[in-house]
This record gives sequence, C-alpha cells and structure tokens, in this order.
Amino acid sequence: MCLGQDSDMVQMMAACIKACRDCADLCALCARFMSRTSDLHLQLCAVCADACDRCATECAKHDHEHCRRCAESCRRCAESCRQMSMAH
Repeated sequence: MCLGQDSDMVQMMAACIKACRDCADLCALCARFMSRTSDLHLQLCAVCADACDRCATECAKHDHEHCRRCAESCRRCAESCRQMSMAH
C-alpha cells in the first residue's frame, strides 16, 4: 500500500516499506524451509520473529489503516515464529 502513494509519501514511508519487505521475504523463506523440514528452520524462525517484531514496531508508528493491520499481523506472526524456533 505504501508504495502506491505519491513519491513524497513513499520517501516518508521508506523505513516502513523496507521493514515490510524484509519481513515478507523472511516469512516466505521460512515457510519454504519448514515445508522441507530443513535443519535450519528453527534458527530461521528466530530471525523471522525478529523481522516481524521490527516490522510491527515500524508500522505501528504510522496512522494508516493498512499499517495498523500490518502491525497486528506481524505481532501474531512473530509469536508463532518464536514458538516454532523453540520447538525441538
């Protein structure tokens, strides 16, 4: 959503956009590692939780509905990733 704004808004939202893209990329990678039961998925889930926390923190700074929804989703995802990273 943030990328669809005018160029001044995109510039203002650069940190948010970066955090969201990092989070999305790590979530997708994590899902692929988990689907093939990679020995690295536990460590990757811990990194993914950190990325989700960072994204939630950044999105929560902005007063846009899509940012609030993203922050909520990222908090839930971070918790799931933390639980996965502690599973043995």
